[in-house]
This record gives sequence, structure tokens and C-alpha cells, in this order.
Amino acid sequence: MTNYACSETKAFPAAKTFEDFKEVNDERLDEIERRGTSDVLLDEKLERIDAHLNRQDERIRSLALKAARPQLEGGEPRLVGEHGRAFQAYIRRGDAGALGRLEAKALSIESNPDGGYTVTPEVDAMIGARLAQISPIRRIATVRQVSSATFRKPFASTGFAVGWVGEQVARPQTTTPTLNALDFPTLELYAMPAATGALLDDSAVDIERWIADEVETAFAEQEGRAFVVGNGTSQPRGFLTSTIVAEASWSWGRLGYVTSGAAADFVTLNPSDRLVDLVYALRAGYRQNASFVMNRRTQSAVRKFKDTQGQYLWQPPAQPGGVASLMNFPVIEAEDMPDVGADTTPIAFGDFRRGYLVVDRIGTRILRDPYSAKPYILFYTTKRVGGGVQDFNAIKLLKIATT
Repeated sequence: MTNYACSETKAFPAAKTFEDFKEVNDERLDEIERRGTSDVLLDEKLERIDAHLNRQDERIRSLALKAARPQLEGGEPRLVGEHGRAFQAYIRRGDAGALGRLEAKALSIESNPDGGYTVTPEVDAMIGARLAQISPIRRIATVRQVSSATFRKPFASTGFAVGWVGEQVARPQTTTPTLNALDFPTLELYAMPAATGALLDDSAVDIERWIADEVETAFAEQEGRAFVVGNGTSQPRGFLTSTIVAEASWSWGRLGYVTSGAAADFVTLNPSDRLVDLVYALRAGYRQNASFVMNRRTQSAVRKFKDTQGQYLWQPPAQPGGVASLMNFPVIEAEDMPDVGADTTPIAFGDFRRGYLVVDRIGTRILRDPYSAKPYILFYTTKRVGGGVQDFNAIKLLKIATT
């Protein structure tokens, strides 16, 4: 018998593990059908396999992230040129003279020891590329760079009047559309990595890579939560903080939902039918590029769902670097999605490329602080990011409720 309580370092093919999962779950379901309850040992075995599937998914994502990172070893250092040398001098020794003159010459937004200095374009691009890999909503949303504090996107709340007319029939004047605008302000996201003087004195240390490594996880965790449940005041507005209504009552400015059919969980009989309802609540034009978004605990629950032919709806990644699928749609794991529980919305489904907008203000800034945490040197790193729903047609939710 396969030992699923073994060390995480031992590799198991995802497809083989899922076959074991299906076999044990089928056995558990047969036991429930015969006796009205499942065997405790079978439940424990299924939980071990499920936990192992979760670990495999995590390893796959980690390997994909490492593969996607820019290769910095070998060749010429990336921080070259006048700006690169000035940035090196500031980070390593605190010499801000050359960097300050360069930024003043470029007519940048005022930079000084109080506000910090803009990182080189190479470092800024690297941080953005890594965030795109490890921040789940950013990975599937539209990302737009702006130079202003707020991005305003106009939209037509009423479309142009259209119709059919004959070749020689007079064309009536069409009505003027009503235009509104959605505002996406950028808010400050920060991280504060620390370094020793010895690290900065070591010329072999790649400063560019060190900064990106230190801030990427902190940035990704903060913005990942904000894109899901952010309040829109001191952080981007998450899609789950939008007003939600039953799909039958949907109107622009709200996200529609379908229900699970049970007050605090999925229905016991044919729970997959509710996922079908969720998929088809979305218009056809949005379904083509749609994804499911949920956390790992919800994903563990839906792994057990079958269709009317007894086929499992969840499937493991088909190849290294891939993602799991549910009903042939990608499953994006976002840990900030709520767990299954009364009145929660643990599953989102939609075309997030059209539905959610991430706004990055150009430029990441660093303030070097050698005083606050001696003997360490702190680097207060800030980036301005905004976000919010841009198309309320494109995202639907599954709510745990009866109505």
C-alpha cells in the first residue's frame, strides 16, 4: 500500500496519486451506500492522499516559478550604465549624490532621502515579472501600467441604438450612449527587507536579484489578499467586496451568484450540478477564457465531485508547470478565498482577464535606512498598485446558501 504520510521530498506523479484518490473515494462511497456511513480508516486514508495532492500542487507551482524567473547567473551584470552604477552606490554605501542628480535631470517626481529613490528599470521589470508568476489574481487579470495616481476607465452603461433597415428606408437618428467611468486609484504597497553591512560590501552579491528575491513574496501576499477581499480605501478593491446579488436579479455594478443549495455546505445529492449552474451563469463569450478561483480546502472538497456518468470533474495538471482543471476549466488556487461555510462565496468563476483590472504605477522606490535597526540596514521598498472589477458581466460566484 502506498504510504501517503511520507516525506514531501519524495516525488509522486500527480496522475498516479489522483488515480489512488479516486480508487479510495469510490470505495468510501460504496461503503456509505451499503452501510449508511463510511469507514474511519478509509476517511483517514483519503485525507492523506488529498493532503499529498495538495503538496504536489504546491511543488509544481514552486518549480514553475523557479523556471520562469529571469536567469541572472553568468554574463555581464544587469546593473550597468550610469543609472545602474549610481543605484549600486546608493544601495551598497548610501551614496545618493549621483542617483539624485540623475533623477532630477530626468525630471522625475521629486526624490530625496525622505521619499527614497526609484529603482532601475531592470529591477522594476524583474519585480513585476515575478509578481505575475506568484500572485494568483494578477496572473489571470488584465495588468495596466500608468504614470498617474488614478486610472479612469470610461464605459457605456447604455449602448448605441441599433437595428435593421431596408436599403432605401430612412435611417432614424440613434440615441446617444450614456457614458460613466470607473476609477482605479493606486495605493502604496510596501516591504522592508534587511541586510547586513557585510552582505552589501560583498561585490559578488547580485544586488538586483537580492532585492527582487526579498520583496517578491511580501508584495505577492499583500496584493493577493487585496485583489480578493481588499476594502478599496487603503488597498485595491477586491472582487469579493463588490455588492453581490442572485443571478436572476443581476444588474451592472454587482456580481451575480448561484447557490450551493445547502445552508452551510454543498448539497449531498449531485453537488456537481451547482457547478454546472455556475458555469452557465456566465455568458458564452466569457466562458472561453474562464477559470475557477478557490482555496486549497475548497479544492479538496470538489475533488470528490462526479458527473452523472460517474466521472470525476477535477483533474490534476496534465504536465509540469500546468494547473489542475475542473470541468476542463483551469483551477487557480487563491488562499485568500473563503472556506466553505454559511453565506460564504468560496468559488469564483469567470474571465478575469476581462473582469478584473490591476493597475501598476510605474516605478518602484527604495529608501535606505541604516539607523532604525542597527547593525542591520533596512530598505523600505514601495510600489503603488490599484485594482478592481472592470466588467461585472465577467465574474460569477457560488454562494453557500439555499436561496
